[in-house]
Amino acid sequence: MPERMEHADAQRPVVLVVDDAPSSLGMLCDTLEGEGYTVLVARDGDAALLRLELVAPDAILLDAVMPGLSGFDTCRLIKANPALAHIPVIFMTGLSETPHVLEGFSCGGVDYVVKPLRAQEVAARLHTHTRNARMTRLAREAVDVAGFGVLLVDARGRVAWRSPQAELWLQTMDGVAEEGRLPDPIYAALDGGTGQGFLSLTGVHLSVRNMGRVGMGETMLLLEQRSANAAAPSRLADAALTPRETEVLSWLAKGKTNRDIGDILGMSHRTVNKHLEHVFEKLGVETRAAAAALATGHVF
Repeated sequence: MPERMEHADAQRPVVLVVDDAPSSLGMLCDTLEGEGYTVLVARDGDAALLRLELVAPDAILLDAVMPGLSGFDTCRLIKANPALAHIPVIFMTGLSETPHVLEGFSCGGVDYVVKPLRAQEVAARLHTHTRNARMTRLAREAVDVAGFGVLLVDARGRVAWRSPQAELWLQTMDGVAEEGRLPDPIYAALDGGTGQGFLSLTGVHLSVRNMGRVGMGETMLLLEQRSANAAAPSRLADAALTPRETEVLSWLAKGKTNRDIGDILGMSHRTVNKHLEHVFEKLGVETRAAAAALATGHVF
């Protein structure tokens, strides 16, 4: 069982429990409240989607069989919304046959527990998935600090995830014909394999770096804004940092110590030191202050 979650100085994590018989989940809800969660309840898929218009929880516990919209269809709608797609969905259901379990994962669930529920087990699974999702989100959003935007594009060319900075840039571009679709010129970066190219789109001039596959058939693109008459990529863009080196640098630019960065990204401070050695070498700097200045857009 994970340690009890203490939140004296931080907001309590929120979990949305979706079940057509919430009264049967009293012990589970009490356990989660005792573990430091704020528990919200919805009785069906439609009610859950309405709640999600008002709040983005840290995780969702979702029954698969409910009147009206099924849990599987509810999960598909959640994962189709870029603003909600990062939320881990854990199915809890009496359906234990292999086809049902496979459907739960294929529609976007991260875990599957079979009723009758064991509250302590569910809480342990929830703790792990909530922590992992939060760390992943922090790491991905960190690259915005270094002046980059991040796009994850799935095997069918749809946006699987985008960082806040990338979202702002996409909103200013022409060519976004439908939700989840990129402007046509960006697809050239996907077709060209790893490497870097430059795009001039309406209102925004971007460099687009294809970082290759990052798992589950997704491709990572790093975006950086350039001035309209820039003749060459910035010193930071030209350094060809890896995604992990970019994450470490971005947290360095926010004033975090090596130990802090290690805790945020789930690595030892010695590993952070090694990444920073590579960053300093690629940037041609010798100090943390110089690297941080480049990351925040200062010119030497």
